[in-house]
Amino acid sequence: MTPTSLIGASGVPYATANRRLNEMVERGLVDQRPRTQSGKTYSMHPSDKLLKSWMQFSERAKRLASQSFVGAEGEEGAADYYFGGSYMAAKSIPPMKILPEPLKLNGGLRVLVHGDPTFMVMESLKRQFEQVVGTPIHQRAFSIDRLREEILRNADRKASMYDIVAVDLPWIGELVEKGVLLPLDSVLDPARLDPADFHTAGWSATHWDGRAYGVPAQTTPELLFYRKDLFADAGIEPPVTTDEVLRAAAYFHNPTQGRYGIAWNAAKGTALGHTFLMTLADFGQPILDLPEIAGGYDASKLASEDYKISINTERGLAAAHYLLELLKYSPPNILSMSWFERVRPYASGEIPMAYGYTLLAPYFEQDSTSPASGQTGYLPHPSGMGAQQIAPVGGYALAIPTNIAPDRLHAATEALIVFTSPEAQKLYIQNGSLTNPRYSVASDPEVRRSSIVFEAVDGMSWRDELQFWPRPPIPQITDIIRVCGEELHDMLRGVQPAEMALQRAQERAEQIMQT
Repeated sequence: MTPTSLIGASGVPYATANRRLNEMVERGLVDQRPRTQSGKTYSMHPSDKLLKSWMQFSERAKRLASQSFVGAEGEEGAADYYFGGSYMAAKSIPPMKILPEPLKLNGGLRVLVHGDPTFMVMESLKRQFEQVVGTPIHQRAFSIDRLREEILRNADRKASMYDIVAVDLPWIGELVEKGVLLPLDSVLDPARLDPADFHTAGWSATHWDGRAYGVPAQTTPELLFYRKDLFADAGIEPPVTTDEVLRAAAYFHNPTQGRYGIAWNAAKGTALGHTFLMTLADFGQPILDLPEIAGGYDASKLASEDYKISINTERGLAAAHYLLELLKYSPPNILSMSWFERVRPYASGEIPMAYGYTLLAPYFEQDSTSPASGQTGYLPHPSGMGAQQIAPVGGYALAIPTNIAPDRLHAATEALIVFTSPEAQKLYIQNGSLTNPRYSVASDPEVRRSSIVFEAVDGMSWRDELQFWPRPPIPQITDIIRVCGEELHDMLRGVQPAEMALQRAQERAEQIMQT
């Protein structure tokens, strides 16, 4: 902030506060950065020294409080320490630090993102990030299909309109093959990103032919949300299999009382297409004939191998029949229900279960009026035909367009590192996001206390349940998803039987692969 604002906030006489502020600058507790080209005015920022001093003070206060409330360290019972004893050893992530030199970008930093809660949090924190990077930030947000169209349209321009773009993970192969994205190792040392800190599935999904083309900004698996209180009152265990999902949905389904069993993505096209690919994976089969490995299927060689479409199969038919069964216990508008619509009735208490990405959890977790607030459990997808339970990974990576102007590349790279840093990820969570791509952030005590979703997703990652193979990022995947969503929608409407829907989807997908 400015010196005047800081002095005003101190609540002490101007001369006293000004003298104290000068002392803090001299002692290296406050950094000054020029606000204008003339260098006559400055903004004030906490220095590394001040942040470290504050953290040391906080640790001392915590130790003193611990001793006062539960006795000396090591005393029996101290493990039950009042605000998170099991996480006491976890390292707390400090606040973001300003860059030593402001980024030099004519017209400011231009970012293209998806219009979801996490990126909207970034928009609300724009002023804070502008202080960190030292340049104005201009963010544009689109729906998922329009975002892809804008990225491809931007690639045709001589010079990119955007310095950083958000990329849905299944698009990686297509955008790389079309020359839209720069490989990360061509613009920075990947070690600066600490790749081992990212959830394995999220980091792997940003790769094509062995090279990373984006940095995970959010790793948001699709899970099954369920009302713990309603299940407990009914004496029903959380579902592990697809049959158990159907039994629970049938138990709670009561349309005459305005209550329905379950909500999911069933809108025609992209939404239902994603649902079918994930449901296919719930029955133990990927959309391609990928080689089977421990924990699932190997999707690391998509760029160098030719794979065949695998839709019209025994497990594909089981997945289609499961969707037809779900339809019986769904709200009446289910065939137009997509990403956000499926969570709204769950948040309002109309349904006890919903398939949804964790990025949608703020709609009920942070709404104290929602019956689901504080009463939601998070499960990996229940499975069928004896398959392993998995949590299909979704989310977005931040990437740099190939046609970025050369004089903007360095600044864009530094901003990319800032936006995806542990400090930034924690800040998003503190301001309403419930997605996170990093292990270190999930282990932060404050993050853990903010929602059980972080511990749940972290556990799924350690158990290798987070997987990206259900939506393999091949160049044709967007069209294949759309085709599946069209044919399966006709099946759900009763226009064609499941066998015909699968056969038509198989044939159309094979044609896409050939052309």
